[in-house]
Amino acid sequence: MTTASVLPHVNAVLNALSTVLLVIAFAFIRSGNREMHKKFMLAAIIVSAVFLASYLAYHFTAPIFKFPGTGWTVPVYYALLISHVILATIATPMIAVTAWHSLHGNFDRHRALARWTLPIWLYVTVTGVVIYAILYHVYPPPA
Repeated sequence: MTTASVLPHVNAVLNALSTVLLVIAFAFIRSGNREMHKKFMLAAIIVSAVFLASYLAYHFTAPIFKFPGTGWTVPVYYALLISHVILATIATPMIAVTAWHSLHGNFDRHRALARWTLPIWLYVTVTGVVIYAILYHVYPPPA
């Protein structure tokens, strides 16, 4: 068992967990429970940071492979992948800035940024799991 064979599964679990934490945190802030919102957002940030470290470790150790799909699945997969990568790149600093505003008590700015950050972050975590499912379950790599 190698990191290249284990980390994709770990990364998918971390992405899914981030999604759940974000949804719960959103529900708490909508209900006015700032303290629980803060705790779940902190957990989502930590899980996402662990994901990012694991993702980078995977890509430094794994071989590069070509998507094995054919026909219409190829442009659909690459559209999903490209949008995921671009938005993940954008989301990372957005998350940091949004959290920074909250930690420094600038809640008006935090709220304004969070309206954009949350849906992008959710898109990235959900599409990460979808991409994993496509690559490891719909088109599994050769054993």
